[in-house]
Amino acid sequence: MSGNTFGKIFKITTFGESHGVGLGVIIDGTPSNIKIDEEKIQKALDRRRPGQSSKSGDNAAVTSRKEGDKLEILSGIFEGYSTGTPISINIRNTSQHSSDYGNLATSFRPGHADYTFDAKYGIRDYRGGGRSSGRETCARVAAGSVAQQVLEAKLGSGFSIKAYTLEAAGISCKSIDYSVIEENALRAPDLEAAALMEEKIAEIRKAGDSAGAIIECVINGVPAGLGEPVFDKIDAELGKAMLSIGAVKGIEFGEGFNSARMTGSVWNDKMRVSEDGKITFKTNHAGGILGGISNGNQIVFRLAVKPVPSIFIAQKTVNKAGENIDLEIKGRHDVCLAPRIVPVVEAMAAITILDLLLQQKIVMRGRNPFFR
Repeated sequence: MSGNTFGKIFKITTFGESHGVGLGVIIDGTPSNIKIDEEKIQKALDRRRPGQSSKSGDNAAVTSRKEGDKLEILSGIFEGYSTGTPISINIRNTSQHSSDYGNLATSFRPGHADYTFDAKYGIRDYRGGGRSSGRETCARVAAGSVAQQVLEAKLGSGFSIKAYTLEAAGISCKSIDYSVIEENALRAPDLEAAALMEEKIAEIRKAGDSAGAIIECVINGVPAGLGEPVFDKIDAELGKAMLSIGAVKGIEFGEGFNSARMTGSVWNDKMRVSEDGKITFKTNHAGGILGGISNGNQIVFRLAVKPVPSIFIAQKTVNKAGENIDLEIKGRHDVCLAPRIVPVVEAMAAITILDLLLQQKIVMRGRNPFFR
């Protein structure tokens, strides 16, 4: 299987399966002598791990599978600093219930990658989906925390990545308040909307069904000039990163598809020079990117996240013998991926931005105006 590596300079290779011994990531290209805080990596993993509870009790959106997701750093960090050599991180599985998936050995779940993996490789790990499981993303989150720490060291406190649930189960946020994102089960920036989302998702869970979501991500502190036209545009690279997340089915930047309904005189972001001599934009319809290069504004994009395919309603499908069957699944599954996919989105954004910054350094022959 190819396609397990992402990035050109800051490269990550993930490995492992949902019900195997464990998962992990090898990170190559980390600059040396950067302080890497293991506790920050663990905290990032804790935000993504399964079995999370909300402050009011059980979280209706997430699986009941309990995994500690404790990381083990094998190489690349010495006395708390990166050495410049590959960083290897392992995360062991501790709560596999593989027997729950016995009936999937010869049948294919609708909406899941069971059929396509079998068609491509002729063999698949049916226990929890193997490599196609969302559990694979824990390795990305670990790598993303390393990337985030490098970015903070190099770009300073003005750099930040913030993702959140803008909509879930058909209920949208009416306001954006970053301070409440970690105060509710859905990681939504609107407490009132979050409560309605929880209520709706609880109903959907009771019915044995699942729900989709829209995630918004805002990146602050990226200077103008980042991105490699023509084929390595910053939005193209972020698009690839986000669409590599299994449940993501769409992405838009700035006004996105609404741009098709606007006129140029409205869509074009008016430019001015501020009192301190900086070029600013009156609006941000472009989402912080022009010509595939950052313009210094906030980079803003939204993702469409599909409903979880593993549902507890009988579904019509086929088996490997080519027979039509009705399938009822067992196991522990998320109902809505919104709260757990948020840290994955932030991680992939950090990995992408750092990789582009390091490419910029090579293009400018060692001079990088973005790095302090």
